Formats: sequence, structure tokens, C-alpha cells
Amino acid sequence: MNTHSLNISAYIQQLGRDAQQASRTLALSTTAQKNAALTATITALRENESAILAANTEDMATAKTNGATEAFLDRLLLTPARIEGMRKGLQEIIEQPDPIGDVLETWSRPNGLHLQQIRVPLGVIGIIYESRPNVTIDAAALCLKSGNAAILRCGSESLKTSERLLNCFQTGLTAANLPITAVQLVTTTDREAVTAMLQAVGLIDVIIPRGGRGLVERVLDHAKVPVIKHLDGNCHVYLDAQADATKALNVTLNAKLRRIGVCGAAETVLIHQDVLHTIGKTVLNALLNKGCAVRGDALTQMLDNRITPATEIDWSTEYLDAIIAAKVVQSPQEAIDHINYFGSHHTDSIITENTATADAFLKAVDSGIVMVNTSTQFADGGEFGFGAEIGISTDKFHARGPVGAKHLTSTKYCVKSDGAIRA
Repeated sequence: MNTHSLNISAYIQQLGRDAQQASRTLALSTTAQKNAALTATITALRENESAILAANTEDMATAKTNGATEAFLDRLLLTPARIEGMRKGLQEIIEQPDPIGDVLETWSRPNGLHLQQIRVPLGVIGIIYESRPNVTIDAAALCLKSGNAAILRCGSESLKTSERLLNCFQTGLTAANLPITAVQLVTTTDREAVTAMLQAVGLIDVIIPRGGRGLVERVLDHAKVPVIKHLDGNCHVYLDAQADATKALNVTLNAKLRRIGVCGAAETVLIHQDVLHTIGKTVLNALLNKGCAVRGDALTQMLDNRITPATEIDWSTEYLDAIIAAKVVQSPQEAIDHINYFGSHHTDSIITENTATADAFLKAVDSGIVMVNTSTQFADGGEFGFGAEIGISTDKFHARGPVGAKHLTSTKYCVKSDGAIRA
């Protein structure tokens, strides 16, 4: 290993040691302390809004110069409304119950043992994310509320904005007499820092990657630290034979076009053959008229000459663009099978007025979030009432779906007796 790599490794290890020490303080901090830090952060965000927006303008200009896509720029952009959304999310986290110390179960045994299972912090969480600077505040707040220290590694494209946001959060920590090392930002843009984080066994307890498939796959390939992964959002909307026409149109347009660059954006619309020439045609025509490209199978192509042929890869693609794949299915079961095979197990929705079909869809679709008559763009921890999210986990172990504060915990068993000994 060259000297440069050694320096990067030493830098990450120092962050890890500082975070470990801070995590011990956080684990014993009171709810009032944590909430005070979040309250002070809200004030700091308000007082420093102009500086935050100025830094974001610099990041946006650099990203445009580097040829970033519209979807990428949308994720990177901060506005007064989006900063207000951060403040609102912080307030919601303040109002949530503190998960630490929550007693999940209490019981006694004939052998004289009295047991409790309680929530405890995970320790130090490393969050690796790309263009979204709001993750800096979301992740920091959720980790703090759950008693965890955080090491944040944003993408180089959002570094100036993230540094400003971190300053606001550390102002909040100081106001609450908590260590500023409870939340640290990796300030080098060197990719070696990511590798060092992934291999920081004993210093970082879990890694959460939030970004595109390339980032997540790199993390999974190199991590020696446990990972809670946020895989890509290949989300589906299925228009059932008994779908309501108005709901089908409104939900599908919102699911695809509200924000094309978010992980909850729909990437495939499945259409029951019985409504292809009615509801299906109306929905696809509306998408096309709003500038969304449609890549369809042979049957959907017959509806409009603007629909181009889909290839096999389209069924498993997260476009993050004004593009959607379209396919005709003969039954709800065929839709379910398609979603389970090609989807990323993120978020999928059915549009139907048939309760039995809806219930079957909810049970059979193997995704973290399954919806009925609902836009997939609601796949968001804030919309679920979590205040914010660190990501939407597509894992089946530990956490699945939007990851809020209570999901960033483990448990331990506290056992008491009156001098019990085992025979």
C-alpha cells in the first residue's frame, strides 16, 4: 500500500475512534439532550439558510459543468422549500418517542430469572451516499435520536452543501453539550476513503449505502463491515382489470413524473389485457403527451406509434429519467410474477377496486413496500411518519423498507434474579 493509501486509512480510523468514543456518550444521553440538539439544529438551519443555498449553488454549477443529468441535478438541488422540509423532518423526529431503552418484552421463568428485551443503539453507523445533500441532515438526526454516532461520506458533487449542513448540526450538538464527533463528515473526495470505511472492522458497526446500483454493488463487493443496503428502485404500477380509470391515470402519472430522479419513481407499468384499449391507452397516451418515453411490448406498441420496442433489459432497469417500460399481462398473478422476477423489491403498487385482488397482491409481492391505489412516490420515511429516512432497505434481515430511528437499533436482554444459580 502506498503512503497516500496509508494516510487515507489512518484518517478514517481516527474518525472511527472518535465516533466510537462519542457513541458511548450518546448511548447514555437523555431524550431531552438529543431533542435539544435537534431543536438547536432547526434554528441553525434557519439562520444559515442563505449560506447553505450559496454553497448549493456552487455544487450545482460544478455538476452542470460536469454534464450531470436533469434527474441528478434535481436530487442535488436545495431550495428554501426543501430546507424547510428538513426543518419539518427534524421537528417530527423530536416529537417521536425515543427508541433507546424501549422495553419490547418482559417475562419471568420458573428458574427464577426475570428478563427484559430492550432497544439499544447499533453504535457507529457509516452512511455512504451520492448527490442528495438532505441525507446529511436526515442521517445525522436519525442516528442521534437512536443513540448512534455517524460517519457520513457524501458524493464529491454535494460536498460544499453537506459541509454547511454538518456545521449546522454540530452547532446543535454543541448547544446540547454533546460531542461534535457524534456526527462527522468525510471531507476527502478520494475513493480510497470509501474502501477504508468498508473495512473499518471494530470501528464502524454497520454501513448503509444510499445511491445507485454501482455504489451499492461496490459496497457489497468490498465490505467487511455489515451492510444494510438500499438497492435501486425498479418500482411498478399494475393497472388491474378492475382499476378505476381516474385513479389509474392520476396515480401512474404521479408515480412516474412527480420527480423522475427519486428511488420511488415508477419504472414499469403493467396493464391487464382487459383494460389495454381503455384505461391502458389513456394512461400511456397521457405519459407520452407529457414527454415521457414509453418502451413497450408488442401489444402496447399497437396503441401508439410513439411507443418504441422494449428489450429484456428494460424490465429490470431503473431509468431515473422520463422513460417508462410498459407491458400487458393476462392476470394479476402474471403481474405479481413479473414484479417478483424483474423488480428490485423496493416499492410496487396495484390499482384496483377489487378487494380480494388487492389483498392477494399485498401478500404475494415480495417487496419492502407494497401499495394499493397509491403512488409509489410515497415510498419515503417522511411520508410514513418517520420524520426522515436513511434509506429504503431492500434487505430482509434487520430492517426492510424505510429506515427510521427505531430501525437503527439492536436489542439486548437484561436478566435479574435473586441469586439464581444453574444446576
